[in-house]
Amino acid sequence: MIKIKKVLNSSVVLAEDKQKKEFILLGKGIGYGQKAGNIIEEHQADQMFIPIENIKVKEFLGLLDAISPGLIELTRQIIRYAEETLHTKLNTGSYFTLMDHLNFAVERYKKKINITNRVYWEIKNYYSEEYQVGEFAVKLINEKLHIDLPIEEAANIAFHLINAQGEQKESKDGMKFAKMIGSIVNLVRYTFNINTDTENVHYTRFITHIKFFVERFYSDKMLDDKDNMLFGQIASLYPEAMDGAFKIKDYIKQINGKTIPEEELAYLAVHIHRLMTYNSLD
Repeated sequence: MIKIKKVLNSSVVLAEDKQKKEFILLGKGIGYGQKAGNIIEEHQADQMFIPIENIKVKEFLGLLDAISPGLIELTRQIIRYAEETLHTKLNTGSYFTLMDHLNFAVERYKKKINITNRVYWEIKNYYSEEYQVGEFAVKLINEKLHIDLPIEEAANIAFHLINAQGEQKESKDGMKFAKMIGSIVNLVRYTFNINTDTENVHYTRFITHIKFFVERFYSDKMLDDKDNMLFGQIASLYPEAMDGAFKIKDYIKQINGKTIPEEELAYLAVHIHRLMTYNSLD
């Protein structure tokens, strides 16, 4: 059983459960005609928000005063579409962060302030699914609010979706991820004169591997089997590709001060070899 403590607007209510824990509930029309003390069913809300004692929720409550119910509803639709498209549950803070960003984006548009996304190309190409959701969001906002946000805003929205995947304590830093992915891909591309045809299955597989590699790197979950003989085998079979893997190792060591384990180097070399074999411009 969930009891309403306060109706914040037609789409958001402050509520508490049987244990007197406070939550924010979101749902189209969930607050319409309601008042404090009324009981609502959980299935009426799209998501039970994070506990009210969390500092970000307190910020969220203050944010609601500055955001129209229409934009709150659009954020809810975008989050729902994102979770369906990405086949994942976004962390509970995503409503707050995305809503705050969209509100700021609309304000910037009205004031004719343009902020360039420095990793637009990387996000568009390496996080294509999140970027596609961003395109959906831009189109939806422009249509419903009768404005004309630039398509580049899709990358900014994608950036928030990248960060919102997984639990908050393991949230990704979208810009940091995209920069490293782009640096590694460019290093391999120019070292081996690789054709970056985004429709090519081998290039797509390479990008997917690099994305997971970067995620393991930043979460300190690198593959490191001390007894694995794979490294020696791959170094013998694909010496040129292994040289490319060592270039990546040297780059990361220089930039981040971390050493890449041999097992990770072996897998990098395997994917570089595939890319060299099927995507060379020569």
